[in-house]
Amino acid sequence: MHNLKLASVVVGLSIASSGFAATEIEWWHAMGGANGEKVNEIAKAFNDSQDAYEVKPVYKGNYTETMTSAIAAFRAKQQPAIVQVFEVGTASMMAAKGAIYPVYKLMKDSGQAFDESAYLSAVTGYYSNSDGQMLSMPFNSSTPVLYYNKDLFKKAGISQAPKTWQDVESVSNKLLASGVTCGFTTAWQSWIQLENLSARHNVPFASLDNGFGGLKTELKFNGPLQVAHVQKMGEWQKSGIFSYSGRTNDGAAKFYSQECAMFTESSAGYAGIKRNAKFDFGVAELPYWEGKVKQPSNTIIGGASLWVLQGHSKEEYKGVASFLSYLSKASVQADWHQFSGYLPITKAAYDLTKEQGFYKANPGTETGVTQMTTGTPTANTKGLRLGNFVQIRGVIDEALESVWSGDVDAQTALNTAVERGNAQLRKFEKAND
Repeated sequence: MHNLKLASVVVGLSIASSGFAATEIEWWHAMGGANGEKVNEIAKAFNDSQDAYEVKPVYKGNYTETMTSAIAAFRAKQQPAIVQVFEVGTASMMAAKGAIYPVYKLMKDSGQAFDESAYLSAVTGYYSNSDGQMLSMPFNSSTPVLYYNKDLFKKAGISQAPKTWQDVESVSNKLLASGVTCGFTTAWQSWIQLENLSARHNVPFASLDNGFGGLKTELKFNGPLQVAHVQKMGEWQKSGIFSYSGRTNDGAAKFYSQECAMFTESSAGYAGIKRNAKFDFGVAELPYWEGKVKQPSNTIIGGASLWVLQGHSKEEYKGVASFLSYLSKASVQADWHQFSGYLPITKAAYDLTKEQGFYKANPGTETGVTQMTTGTPTANTKGLRLGNFVQIRGVIDEALESVWSGDVDAQTALNTAVERGNAQLRKFEKAND
């Protein structure tokens, strides 16, 4: 009996010591609600898969709050090992010299197998340097698509989704004639109606390869294509074809209520629409202007990536590298993609999702992936790397709202936005040159 007790004590001590020995890795993120619960589930699954490391996810609020918290923590030398940063913060993270540990270097230093060609280039391009090396790990990436109300389309005698903006106009007129209040509304107007409009037509949003070429970037979104599109949307606002719904994704309410028959929104909005729409809906690619481009290019991503911060031990970084490898596994990525509506970041996760029959069972969920993998990304479609981009988006929102309200024409509004936006770029350049 004495030996049995001694044995149980030894076993207990060994379990306690192995638990204590696990190296803790803090991961600050901005995923609330169901996605936040899924993040906790992913971390737990990694922790359960081995006993050397323990990833501790910490919700820090929205994207801006999470990034601000991480910067403050770094200054106080209390930074997490991993922080989730939205795509518009990429230039700021890159400019934070000595603060980040590039993912490609981390994986190499930690001896982790890491094949950058395994990831979708349209996703990783946003977070890579000029040599194609990944600076951060894509986590939740999305791209804009067009959702449409199949029931209202059928009632108006419309048999298929619009492919072009010309189609959107003609379809909307039929919808209005059938009694629908508005043709379409949009979420995230700068991201969809200017940033992705530019990429879709392979025209620059800014000089120096949309900012990838350096800090001396000048904004270019007041070109003929962008002006014509915004001017047309201003006209559509007056006629009821378009209905402005705010700067974020408030337009979802107009789509759910069937006030608007179409909605340009993130591919990651699929789960919310499926949950809230009391009608049959479809998903189509983001429209393009016929005659302005022979073949539309890939759209660019939104969402966020995971950045590794300096100031931690070698053992912690081994754990971070191990966790990032785990996150990239096809089974983990496919599950995250199918649950959240965000894009899969690897080709293997995309193939696995197809094999599992997810796209057939959930029509429309493949649209964003197909759209993102159209052709090879160009200098105009790889993404945007602009300093003070949060402030620049605010400037763009003001400009677009002045057109929707009929106060100024599109050319004047976009010229003003470019001038004010360039001032933000110079401010960023001065602080980081």
